[in-house]
Amino acid sequence: MAAAAEVVLLDFWVSPFGQRCRIALAEKGVAYEYREQDLLDKGELLLRSNPIHKKIPVLLHAGRPVCESLVILQYIDEAWPDVAPLLPKDDPYARAQARFWADYIDKKIYDSQTRLWKFEGEAREQAKKDLVEVLETLEGELADKPFFGGGALGFVDVALVPFTSWFLAYEKLGGFSVQEHCPRIVAWAARCRERESVAKAMSDPAKVLEFVQFLQSKFGAK
Repeated sequence: MAAAAEVVLLDFWVSPFGQRCRIALAEKGVAYEYREQDLLDKGELLLRSNPIHKKIPVLLHAGRPVCESLVILQYIDEAWPDVAPLLPKDDPYARAQARFWADYIDKKIYDSQTRLWKFEGEAREQAKKDLVEVLETLEGELADKPFFGGGALGFVDVALVPFTSWFLAYEKLGGFSVQEHCPRIVAWAARCRERESVAKAMSDPAKVLEFVQFLQSKFGAK
């Protein structure tokens, strides 16, 4: 296993993208140093490590930066392949499907949730409809499986589960119940949280709501 000094995660406490990396590192049993970043005053190390996007998370492994959370997840899976594989080793089709759904999550959920807190009126209503549709689509893919890949926590689960801490904020902003629309997703989220790796990484939904209210006050529609 790598020593903590060899692995550093540049992150921000509420980021679902950073939480993915924390879950994956915990699942693999990789010791690492966590460095909280000020996203309103980005430090030199973050800007040097991710000069293209200037975003967290960044994984530093032996000083070399890996950027973008889904890329980081795949890197973690390949760098520490012998423990808790996130992607199926012997099934390229299943790996492709997992990457497809993780990409779907990235393209759809973040955009919808951002519009939900950023806008008002018809734009917010449309964001709510889009978000519910995305969650219902994911519920259809989950179906009756314990986890998206089958019987064990895997790549898609790690990609999605941090967003479940935002469900309370979605409900308050959008005036809907995730449980009513997607009971299987809610039950799946509870199963994921039974794992120590997930429970320790996830933000308190009440604190997420406070953070979203801060975003609204600072960057939302006036």
